Amino acid sequence: MHRAGSVVAWLGSRLWAAPLTLSRSFSCTQDSLRRTPLYDLHMGHGGKMVAFAGWSLPLQYQDSHINSHLHTRHHCSLFDVSHMLQTKIFGRDRVKLMESLVVGDIAELRPNQGTLSLFTNEAGGILDDLIVTNTSEEHLYVVSNAGCRDKDLALMKNKVRELQNIGHDVGLEVVENALLALQGPTSAQVLQAGVTDDLKKLPFMTSAVMEVFGVSGCRVTRCGYTGEDGVEISVPASRAVHLAMTLLENPEVKLAGLAARDSLRLEAGLCLYGNDIDEHTTPVEGSLSWTLGKRRRAAMDFPGAEVIVPQLKGKVPRRRVGLMCEGAPVRAHSPILSMEGTVIGTVTSGCPSPSLKKNVAMGYVSSQYSRPGTEVLVEVRRKQQAAVVSKMPFVPTNYYTLK
Repeated sequence: MHRAGSVVAWLGSRLWAAPLTLSRSFSCTQDSLRRTPLYDLHMGHGGKMVAFAGWSLPLQYQDSHINSHLHTRHHCSLFDVSHMLQTKIFGRDRVKLMESLVVGDIAELRPNQGTLSLFTNEAGGILDDLIVTNTSEEHLYVVSNAGCRDKDLALMKNKVRELQNIGHDVGLEVVENALLALQGPTSAQVLQAGVTDDLKKLPFMTSAVMEVFGVSGCRVTRCGYTGEDGVEISVPASRAVHLAMTLLENPEVKLAGLAARDSLRLEAGLCLYGNDIDEHTTPVEGSLSWTLGKRRRAAMDFPGAEVIVPQLKGKVPRRRVGLMCEGAPVRAHSPILSMEGTVIGTVTSGCPSPSLKKNVAMGYVSSQYSRPGTEVLVEVRRKQQAAVVSKMPFVPTNYYTLK
């Protein structure tokens, strides 16, 4: 998720060029940026604050990026993701509204079940990626990207007005809560100490409203952006610091910033909006065909269906692939070449993998080169180095599912 950009930041003693999403890069002054309810907590813990999608957010803390990344893989970390846009879609025709904008089958979602979906345009391009949850409170809970906030809100509000004008019952409300992501293999154990609900009954992509460490009215969703088990907690803004501080009392939990979030999601093969998918990328090209609901494919009733559905059975010029790379770390915009030296694509995200101790990347290549195992070249600093097209995720995911 998130909108594109690139930053080069010193992390520890090495130069880490992470494909992080920034708003106007470092040209924004900290005073001009929005702050989450946890801003002072970040500062108090030594957070290195950067501009990100119009917000001031921590890139990292006093711990090194690599240590923070590995702590998340082996224990759990707390991420402040309050910059994400949270909305409620309510009314009898809420599903009709959402299905007029996204590719997923929202009608089939069970109470408190969610799904990753995509806003698309009539050309089949991806306007944003988002998570839609069908709550038991008779509204849809939607989380989308901060960098696309204005675009997403305009899209949804315009559709609300359009449907209301022809007599449909639908409305929209922006949720002003903070959003905390607790991610890692011990996250459920940490959270269970503060809730009465049995988290073993809350599998991946399901959600429930509960009291969390004395804070009532929290929506806990079993999801995240790291490939690990974890939750995102929508918490009243006035109680966010209390909840964060309580979680941090557990030695399993450490704060983590944007740098670790970025390398974790890349190891998990997850897209960064604006880098790996955008308005000029279709779901099929982006290897996201699985987000297209079966019923929606047959009905062809979502924006861009006339472009996207035929691609499912035909060929597309390019596809998103994973790459394992030798030599220097590979960065976004690096050319990808055939073994004969012909340019066949471009890297969209890349970094050294702290878990694998290898360089990983993703990008787009001509479809004939997209088969896993295909040997290619990547140009880094005007030098060509070997790479191989690889299956994703690079690091196996550990989402919690019911057995």
